[in-house]
Amino acid sequence: MEWVWFIAIGAAAGWLAGKLLSGFSYGLLGNTVIGVIGAIVGQWGFRKLGIHIGLDYRVDSLIMAFAGAVVLLICLGLIKRSK
Repeated sequence: MEWVWFIAIGAAAGWLAGKLLSGFSYGLLGNTVIGVIGAIVGQWGFRKLGIHIGLDYRVDSLIMAFAGAVVLLICLGLIKRSK
């Protein structure tokens, strides 16, 4: 059941990050992958920085996944521009 929440939160975070950074929409599957990878990046980054949100774990996960997805999309945009 945890994997279902992980994928659902990743999909939501990827979609939100794509909306925030216009021009970075990769469709449902692409946004889900970006959100899931963003969740991993966000969780790692928040732990390294010592940031604890302290809300419900699903809300915490969404915030961390969103932040990670935004960072990931910015990095993808920089890589795309450098080509």
